[in-house]
Amino acid sequence: MDWMALYTNAPLSAASFNCSLVEQAKEVALYLHNNQDIDVNRDWKLVLLVLRVDQLCACQQQQVASVIRTAVKEVDEILQLLHSQLKRTIVSITLWDGETESNKCPCVETYTEGELRLQRAMLTHALQESLDELLVQKRWYSDRHDFTVTLQDVPLITEPTSVISGRPLSESRASQHTDRLTVRLWTNLEHEYKEFSVFQLQPTVGQQETENNGEIISLPCPTEETKSLPSSSSSSSSLPKDRPFLRTEGNSPSYHHSDAFSLVHNVTGTEMPCEDFSASPSTPTSVHELRPADIRVVAAVGDSLTAGNGIGSNPNNILDVLNQYRGLSWSAGGDGNLTTVTTLPNILKHFNHNLTGYSTGMGNANKPQAFFNQAVPGSKSRDVPSQVHALVTRMKNDSRINFESDWKVITLFIGGNDICDHCYNSLLHSTENYVRNVRDSLDHLHKEVPRALVNLVEVLHITPLREMHLDPSLKCPTWLVNYMCPCVILPKPNSKALQMVEEINRNYQEVLHELVESGRYDTRSDFTVVIQPFFRDVVVPRHPDGRPDRSVFSADCFHLSQKAQTLMARSLWNNMLEPLGSKTSKQDFSTSIDLKCPTKTSPYVRTYKNSNYTYSGPTPTPGPITNWGSDFSCSNLQQSASVPTSVHKLRPADIKVVAALGDSITAGTGAKATSVALLNRNYRGVSWSIGGDNALETVTTLPNILRKFNPLLKGFSKGFLASQKGFNMAAAGARTLDISAQVQALIKAMREHKDVNFEMDWKLVTLFIGGSDLCHYCLDQDNLSPRNYSHNLLLSLDRLYKEVPRVLVNVVEVMEMEVLKTVKRNTLGCSLLQRSSCPCVINPSENAPELEEMKRINHKYQAEIQRLLSGDRYDGKEDFAVVHQPFLHNSFIPYIGVGEADASFFSVDCFHISERAHAEMAIALWNNMLEPVGHKQAYNNFTYDRSKILCPSEVSPFIFTKVNSQSSPPVTTSTPPTFTTTPVSTPGPTVLPECHDSLPVWVPVVVGVVGLLVGVIIAWFIFSCCQRRKVQKGGDMMKAVVF
Repeated sequence: MDWMALYTNAPLSAASFNCSLVEQAKEVALYLHNNQDIDVNRDWKLVLLVLRVDQLCACQQQQVASVIRTAVKEVDEILQLLHSQLKRTIVSITLWDGETESNKCPCVETYTEGELRLQRAMLTHALQESLDELLVQKRWYSDRHDFTVTLQDVPLITEPTSVISGRPLSESRASQHTDRLTVRLWTNLEHEYKEFSVFQLQPTVGQQETENNGEIISLPCPTEETKSLPSSSSSSSSLPKDRPFLRTEGNSPSYHHSDAFSLVHNVTGTEMPCEDFSASPSTPTSVHELRPADIRVVAAVGDSLTAGNGIGSNPNNILDVLNQYRGLSWSAGGDGNLTTVTTLPNILKHFNHNLTGYSTGMGNANKPQAFFNQAVPGSKSRDVPSQVHALVTRMKNDSRINFESDWKVITLFIGGNDICDHCYNSLLHSTENYVRNVRDSLDHLHKEVPRALVNLVEVLHITPLREMHLDPSLKCPTWLVNYMCPCVILPKPNSKALQMVEEINRNYQEVLHELVESGRYDTRSDFTVVIQPFFRDVVVPRHPDGRPDRSVFSADCFHLSQKAQTLMARSLWNNMLEPLGSKTSKQDFSTSIDLKCPTKTSPYVRTYKNSNYTYSGPTPTPGPITNWGSDFSCSNLQQSASVPTSVHKLRPADIKVVAALGDSITAGTGAKATSVALLNRNYRGVSWSIGGDNALETVTTLPNILRKFNPLLKGFSKGFLASQKGFNMAAAGARTLDISAQVQALIKAMREHKDVNFEMDWKLVTLFIGGSDLCHYCLDQDNLSPRNYSHNLLLSLDRLYKEVPRVLVNVVEVMEMEVLKTVKRNTLGCSLLQRSSCPCVINPSENAPELEEMKRINHKYQAEIQRLLSGDRYDGKEDFAVVHQPFLHNSFIPYIGVGEADASFFSVDCFHISERAHAEMAIALWNNMLEPVGHKQAYNNFTYDRSKILCPSEVSPFIFTKVNSQSSPPVTTSTPPTFTTTPVSTPGPTVLPECHDSLPVWVPVVVGVVGLLVGVIIAWFIFSCCQRRKVQKGGDMMKAVVF
């Protein structure tokens, strides 16, 4: 950040050490005393102590307290040393939790993504609280006026998109995130934390209403007026308007964990009002005649609300939320009895004392006491099919039940975590994918489990959760919930982002009804699925003064307390006894709920049949798809008033020529093949980036889209004959080494084409290569290394830059090849040809080291493209630009079963892609071209929709480049890059090197804050002695830091 120059001329250079933190503290104190440029007694010093939470390792719950005590003890020792050695010093402590892959705990691999995310969040918060208690106990080491210690109220954590995807941020997103963290850190140094997010509302993928989108971030100044800041009390206190000083505990008292108030939960037992507990005279054969007493087995799948996280936790013990109180779970717990613990099993025990399957005590889903509660914390809908498979296997192998004859009630409740992350990956968490995951789960139960009634609980209305985080007097850890559920908590009131949350929430609820009302699960008399809608609307309880009541939540203000779970169990039971069409659809946590009872006229658990309810029937089936064309709705088709001279002012209608470079995908190999005999045919006319068969209404390709803007477009391919290939230079089996020759052939063809004005016509070239390299990497690792991949791309782009005028080059990122393993057909072509076409990906078994290595190399290829294009190597000409199009960074092929990709996207060999996939790639590429650099969609899930084509906006009618994506385009230089044939000595671009020294996202944050005080700024970079490793750009973090 350049603003550091406002405060000091130059910060001291950072020094790294390979010793313990305490030893480093001694080194720094010695350095300060011996440095002749520093008056150690008179100069004011700011010490930033950044603690690495992601390096803490606690594999067992009982280890957590010990790990935290050790960390706090070390901090105390450091602070005492600094206090004894330094005068005129402010020490500011902050926690850093930024690396998703840096934790070397041996147990990390045993956790699911959701469990790991929850554990790290709780561990961070627990350490934050423990450090706060230390500082309160030590009175902030302020026994003299020239030394104090402060604790940053909010840890610095990685952006949610990185957490969610598990991938490093792109360079542009990392840069934006760095700026936000810098502002957060600077603001914390100035003021007490107010409840707003480090991420700024709301970084929805593809949405242009994000905060600071390409704009200069404004920083609060020390002399700005501060009208009021929250104090440790529930009310706000006015502070002096002139605050030129940094925050300390003395001038801005903060809220402390020790000030937390105790919450008293209401009685969690329930009185049983029913009198008739009789079972059927004989075991029923129909689920529609099932009485509560006939139920012998209970089971459940879902997320942390079913796993029981934090149900029995003390309201002030946030770390205990990690514990899974399965015995208290509303739908599957069996601890105690109904007079003390209200759960569905404890209600059913009154009707059948031989009930089994319920969970008891605490522990994860693999523990014996979990029994048939297979819910896993942090789960999303995509995780439920595996839970269902595990449940069915357990049931079949458990001798305590009779799998064939015992009646079972299975409760499925999922979707909250999908909504929490929806805004960061709207396609992965789309309504279609959500219902597909639920459908796959129910399909398996329907197929495998006899005598079962499935409670399908509607996903809860989640936005009322926001009420807990709008009132600072509740002392909720909002930063923590921002981390776990960003898409619900972060949006501003009445914003489009919040409206999107409401829409996806309601859509999730609606598609469950459509699924069940299709009659799909009522094909036999011993099985049915019943929607239980009590969570459709949620009312948060309030105190008499109008403030939300925290007692229905656990200590984190996110998970639900035993009080809430009690009400949920009662509501579920009542829903089960209410007829379809008249079920309660609101969960009001502010009112008491009495249990309903079976009656003599209605003694059964309600189903559609015994409720005399008529399903609305399945959604009308659309007619057969006859082609993969697209609809086109763009109205602004105008070209520029005069032919543009700058590539940054290029409109779609200005493009006169299209061309393509690549391998079999761009060549269209096998795209329309109906038999193995036709696999070798290159159907170039339907190729996604260069095909021109028919028109857009029947064939979706990039040229067919562009022809809507310019009907005179040239260069596209037609048919499958070599004479009709146009400027499609791609060849089946081509590798990156072959692209330079393709570029040479392309330049020759364009120069010689009589209808192309080589110097004046604007050209669009699409380069997509790397799949064949990856497929054969294990057979030739030296020549096909990621570095050589990048180098060969560089040589090809250099030649285009040097020889071709007026051109925009799309470089499409190589896809994730692992998806090929999920493509299966019971054909000889798929069984043999797929393995020979891509042996290095297809042949290794699941979880084999060879496959893990291929995944790593695949990601390295992707990183190499980002690294190559991140600099300014190709920015020296006004009529040339290379744009990275990342839509294949994450690919989500729709599934037709558990773990099996929809094979209709692939040709008969299960390797080359079909015309359907070509159409999806064409749309994704076009849409990427209309998205600003830094905000491009980095995924595509290949769902069919004829109306997905975006249109240029009136405000930004140009194809986006790095320059016109910025709010204030920089002045380009005319100095061309120097070309070379050796990858090591290539000058020109500002490319991030492959460093062995750690360079995390927060390093620029700290560097930006180094210049805050007029005086001497002290910097320590602390690296863990045993954790040094090779780090990639964007998502890599430093070990542990003291400044």
